[in-house]
Amino acid sequence: MNKVRADHPDDAPEGPYVKVHFRLEIEEDWPPASVESLWAVDQGDGTVRLDNIPWFVRGIACGDIVATEPDDEGVRWAGEVVRRSENCTIRLIVFRDSGSGAARQSVINAFHGLGVCGEGIERFGMIALDVPPTADLAKVQRLLHHGVAQEWWDMEEGCVTARWRAASAS
Repeated sequence: MNKVRADHPDDAPEGPYVKVHFRLEIEEDWPPASVESLWAVDQGDGTVRLDNIPWFVRGIACGDIVATEPDDEGVRWAGEVVRRSENCTIRLIVFRDSGSGAARQSVINAFHGLGVCGEGIERFGMIALDVPPTADLAKVQRLLHHGVAQEWWDMEEGCVTARWRAASAS
């Protein structure tokens, strides 16, 4: 499973970790920013391996290899995905207990038991989940849909794979 670098400081030490920036399209005031920055491991060839779960970028997942292009100030901007990790990105807005820290943590713990990593953000009562291909996708989907039906959370499939879609069809 990929190591999530959510706790990596903004003043990253010298080394293979870099920030890669993604431009976001805002529709109806969402997402709340026009750029999302993710930690990534520099592959040394103009590409990076994403090492964060994206909060707002659609169509990418932790572990994906992405081409980058630096601008005149050295900011690395994301280009196309060169190789998919086969991980899925699922985002939740937690309603239970108004999305409190305890509620978010209990949701993360429930998915962790299914082999899924996650992290929460207080500002929006959100959780971002990184679902690796080794997880029991059918069980993950059952829990996701159960939580939606119980109105514990709402969910968005930020990036899913053919395996994910096949598991939901069964």
